[in-house]
Amino acid sequence: MKRITYIIPVIVLGVAVLLSSVFVVDERQRALVLQFGQIRQVIEEPGLNFKIPLIQEVVFYDDRILSLDTAEIEVTPSDDRRLVVDAFARYRIADVEQFRRAVGVGGMRAAEDRLEGILNPQIRAVLGSEGVTSNTILSSDRSALMDRITAQARSQALPLGLEVLDVRLKQTNLPSQNLEATFSRMRAEREREATDERARGEEAALRVRALADRTVVELVSDANREAEIIRGEADAERNGIFAEAFGQDIEFFEFYRSMTAYERALRQQNSTMVISPDSEFFEYLSNSGQRPVE
Repeated sequence: MKRITYIIPVIVLGVAVLLSSVFVVDERQRALVLQFGQIRQVIEEPGLNFKIPLIQEVVFYDDRILSLDTAEIEVTPSDDRRLVVDAFARYRIADVEQFRRAVGVGGMRAAEDRLEGILNPQIRAVLGSEGVTSNTILSSDRSALMDRITAQARSQALPLGLEVLDVRLKQTNLPSQNLEATFSRMRAEREREATDERARGEEAALRVRALADRTVVELVSDANREAEIIRGEADAERNGIFAEAFGQDIEFFEFYRSMTAYERALRQQNSTMVISPDSEFFEYLSNSGQRPVE
C-alpha cells in the first residue's frame, strides 16, 4: 500500500514532465526553442516537437502576411504644397532567428514600432524628392511612387528579419489649416469663371439685340417703302379713274368734287364760314342745284 502511495505521485510527475516537453507548431506559425535566452532550435515546419522541460522554452511567431497601419504624417512635395498622408504596409517575418536577435523580447510590438520608423522617413523622402509634386502624388504616377517606397523600405527592413511586401498610401489630404484657404481659392476661381461667363453671355445678348434691332429697322423700312409704292400706285390708279370719269361726264365730275368739298368743309365743329355771296363754292347749293346757264 505504501508502494502505491509513492508510485502515483511519480506517475503524475512523469506525465507532467512529458506534457511540458511536448509542443505543437501549426501551419500558421514558426517557433524558436530557447535555452537560457539562447536560440537552440528553429522550427519552421508544422507538427509535434519536444523540448527539455524547465530548461528550454518555446517562442511562437506568426508566419502569415501581417498588416501595419502607419500614423498620419505631413510631407512637403517639390511644389511646397504640404499634404497629410497615411499608409499601410504588408509584411512577413522572413527570418525568425534574425528577427529574435533584432527585436529581442519586445516581440511584434517592438518590431512594428521599428518598421514604422523605417516607413515614415521613406515616405517623406520619396514624396518630397525632386520632381514629385502634389499633382504627381494625386495622379496615376502615385503607383510608381509607392513601388519606390516599398523597395527602399524592404532593403532597410531586412536586418530586422522582416520582408516588406507592399506599401500603399491610404489617404492624401491637405492639412486642416490649409483647407479653408484652398476652399477660398477655389471659390474665387469659380466666381471669376462665373463672371467671365456672364460677361460673355451679356456680350452675346448685346449682339443678338443689335442684330434684332437692325432687322426690325430693315423690315420696317422695307414695309414702308412697299407701302409708299402701293399707295403711289393706288393714287395713280385713282387719278386715272377720276380722269376717265371726268372725260366721260364733266358736269357729274364737278358735282362730285363739290359734294366732297362740302363734306370736308361743313362739319359739326366747323360749320361757320365767311365767304363772298357770289362765290362759286356754293353754286350747287343755290338755284336748286342747277348750274347757271352761261
